[in-house]
Amino acid sequence: MTALEAAWESTDRTFGLVADRALLARPIPLRQPFLFYVGHLPAFAWNHLGRGALGLPAFAPDLDALFEAGIDPPDDAEPSRRDDAASWPPLDRVLAFRDRVRAELRGALGDPGLAEIVSMVLEHELMHQETLMYMLTQLPAAEKRPPGALGAAPLRPAAPAVRERVRVSAGPAHLGAPSGGFAWDNERPELERHTEAFAIDALPVTHREFREFVSAGGYADPRFWSEDAWRWLRRTRRAMPHGWKGGDEEVRVATLFGEVPFAAAAEWPASVSHCEAQAFARWSGARLPAEHEFHRAAFAAPDGGLRAHPWGDAAPAPERANLGMHHGGPTPVGSHPLGASAFGVQELVGNGWEWTATPFRPFPGFQPLARYRGYSADFFDDRHFVLLGGSWATDHRLVRRSFRNWFQPHYPYVFTKFRRVYPDR
Repeated sequence: MTALEAAWESTDRTFGLVADRALLARPIPLRQPFLFYVGHLPAFAWNHLGRGALGLPAFAPDLDALFEAGIDPPDDAEPSRRDDAASWPPLDRVLAFRDRVRAELRGALGDPGLAEIVSMVLEHELMHQETLMYMLTQLPAAEKRPPGALGAAPLRPAAPAVRERVRVSAGPAHLGAPSGGFAWDNERPELERHTEAFAIDALPVTHREFREFVSAGGYADPRFWSEDAWRWLRRTRRAMPHGWKGGDEEVRVATLFGEVPFAAAAEWPASVSHCEAQAFARWSGARLPAEHEFHRAAFAAPDGGLRAHPWGDAAPAPERANLGMHHGGPTPVGSHPLGASAFGVQELVGNGWEWTATPFRPFPGFQPLARYRGYSADFFDDRHFVLLGGSWATDHRLVRRSFRNWFQPHYPYVFTKFRRVYPDR
């Protein structure tokens, strides 16, 4: 079985978590219903590999077009609505389309001449598996089918991790991917960026720590928020992170298949939007790391070496990072000390995508992908910020050093975490 065929099976298991009656649900209002993504993933494979690279004739051009684009609009936009069943093809037709696409493409998946385009289709599939988990987290429990085999994050309260700062010496940060092999266009070209010395949290900020900001009135104090973030805060009337439910005294935290008492989640990384992470950092006299600072803390070594992963060149494994749905949710920070970087910074990969202060922009010399020219360029709008490292739901293939994720600053659904940077003294 090829990697893409294995990803198809994983995708089918993911959709199997959604009750049939919920396929037209839009638990994240700005995203399409689940049914759209049942069709979007095979349509992407067909449009880029079948019709594009192989030149095969269309057999369902209306579905090719309907399911082609899956881009989220700005979070202050009014999304188009197609919520009734009559607006969408019946499920059996979408599944038949999916199955025929897979049958038509299966024989080409091992062709070395198609390796780059197959890798692109594969990684697109894997990324959507995680974004589907964002949607599933927002779906009411009665609309989901929890699997028996999925791991579960520990629900017992954990002891608070020791809060430390680590000094990262001045030196180069290596960003981007080398030539050869597949990488998305925003990962290239490879470049080196000098980085001044700084101090950084050894561990991400926890829910318990973030609650101190909430209790101190941080959501009511404009000093800690950008003008844009303050307007968003007033418009949404938000007084705590999106994933927190209930009143201040009875807070519960949302997970993939339900809510848990705050005490059970207190030592998990605080999963908040970019503007909330930025406000907390300002409140505590710090800031978010820049993209190149994250890279230096994660992949550089004091002796000038460069690592494939924070812990070294060994492949990701459960003892080093919470990835690939191994636990089915976040784990207490500090649970993976074997994943520490050469500087001693822990948990830079896994357990949550890490927010940076860096707007998502092209590297100097950027060239769009020939077969997917808008993949990155459509988002070079200064409305998105770079995230790095991967979450507990991220596939191991997507945690290479050069991989960049990005989201809008108000978007609260991503499985995130953050840490702070301090002036070097």
